[in-house]
Amino acid sequence: MSTLFPFDTTGAEIASDVTDEDLDRGFIAHFEVAAEDAVAADTDGVHAAVTDNGGEQEITTEITDPAVPRNITATAGGTGGDIKAIQVVIDGTNFLDAAIQETLPAFTGDTPGTVEGSKAFKTVTKATIPAHDGTGATTAIGWGDILGLPYKRSIMSCIDAFLDESKEGTPPTLTVDSSNIEGNTIELDSALDESKVDAFIVV
Repeated sequence: MSTLFPFDTTGAEIASDVTDEDLDRGFIAHFEVAAEDAVAADTDGVHAAVTDNGGEQEITTEITDPAVPRNITATAGGTGGDIKAIQVVIDGTNFLDAAIQETLPAFTGDTPGTVEGSKAFKTVTKATIPAHDGTGATTAIGWGDILGLPYKRSIMSCIDAFLDESKEGTPPTLTVDSSNIEGNTIELDSALDESKVDAFIVV
């Protein structure tokens, strides 16, 4: 069995019609997420809402990981006037099982709502929730519609994307990071809804 992944492209070039102007070869990857793993965004999918107790809380139990690497969200609820512009910190692992951390955007004070992270977490090991302004506030941890990609790239593009075998009318949003795999993500224009995802990506 070949050990090349996907191919050894050292010196692999494609000739052009211009003398001495050969181009590096590229590859198209079929990125697929099964329907049962491409569930809808869920504001408390990782952990149910935690009621403020007047101090910082570290949540390490009763955590549910997303089925595939996805971005993490935090949702402030309960008594609006008790909500503070805190920033929840998420610890976990990435596609390569390395430890990562992300500080989510701040809530809007006195306003229930959801903030979204941008890194793709394979697992969540801890959510650190600072104190709100009052014990009527709650904080839930969930996942969004951003999917992690198994590549580290500085440049990447998507030829076509499909949800439930229907082509997306608007191209997906790709984010790249050549150093950190958790920063390489794809977000379809359509919300995920437990339908299979297919994306054809130039890598």
